[in-house]
Amino acid sequence: MSVQVIPTAERRAAGGAFARALDCYARGCAMLARLCMVLSVAGLVCLIVAVSYQIFGRHVLNSTPTWAESLSLLLVLYVTMMGAAVAVRDAGHIGFESLAQLLPPRGQRRLQLFVHALVLLFGALMAWQCGVLAESVHSYKIPNLGLSEGWKYAPATLSGGLIVLFSLEHIIALLRNQKVVPAWH
Repeated sequence: MSVQVIPTAERRAAGGAFARALDCYARGCAMLARLCMVLSVAGLVCLIVAVSYQIFGRHVLNSTPTWAESLSLLLVLYVTMMGAAVAVRDAGHIGFESLAQLLPPRGQRRLQLFVHALVLLFGALMAWQCGVLAESVHSYKIPNLGLSEGWKYAPATLSGGLIVLFSLEHIIALLRNQKVVPAWH
């Protein structure tokens, strides 16, 4: 068995290409997070319009639009789940940092890696199980909208996948001794 020695310049070039790929992944995650926030804001505007129309119909027209409530409930799911995924990326979620502050720097880093791995696992399980739920109810219809009930589970499935991507970004950043820059900076 022979061992092939890779010259140092080639190793550096390969390492540089890998570092560029990781940087590209981080930029992609930031763009994805910004897109999610833009879609969440658009969903929030649609939610406000739907609820306002429902109130106007009930109190002014004396004819409540039956689809507005169903649409509002669906929009709340999309806005919330997209915002939750972005909060994971931008570290806007609830955390207990007092315990971490008591640890030495190396322990803090290990704890952060562990927490991000747990969040990644949670996102993967959420995406998988909500996908299973969406599949199990896809033949049923949302009353007044005519859409599949599976659309109620689609935002949590998507959010779980995004949480996996964003948690992986945090893990990579920690291993590279970098920080994830929030999408809105």
